[in-house]
Amino acid sequence: MSFITNVLFGGAKESDDPTGLSGNAPADDANDPVVEGVFFPRTLYKFNGHDDERIYIAVLGKVYDCTAGRSFYGPSGPYSNFAGRDASRGLALNSFDMECVRDWDQPIDDLSDLPPKAIDAAREWQEFFEKKYPCIGTFEPEEGVNY
Repeated sequence: MSFITNVLFGGAKESDDPTGLSGNAPADDANDPVVEGVFFPRTLYKFNGHDDERIYIAVLGKVYDCTAGRSFYGPSGPYSNFAGRDASRGLALNSFDMECVRDWDQPIDDLSDLPPKAIDAAREWQEFFEKKYPCIGTFEPEEGVNY
């Protein structure tokens, strides 16, 4: 009888929901940036526009939500190889070659072999991302995987 009562009279209240997800707003709105905090190469990789609609890109240790720039960074976009990865080397060298991005199971690129001019270029790109896209976290190595 309680099932029928719940269906007919609404036995549960929003205030009883311990998750806080029963409100009118959707729980996973792709338009809102998600503040994750710390991203590892393995966790960043899924935000490549294929596995997840969102597109996150790391630049000099910060992660940006570039979903709004899907036409540039999304699948078949000119900068798609940066999606879900650390784009620092590619941006510093103005290169879109896959050799400029590392796979999730490789050490994070410290850019120590780049000349100062390239590091300056990477910093300029970071300033661009900082102004254009929300910064949603940091990009750090995962213990036992990336060092």
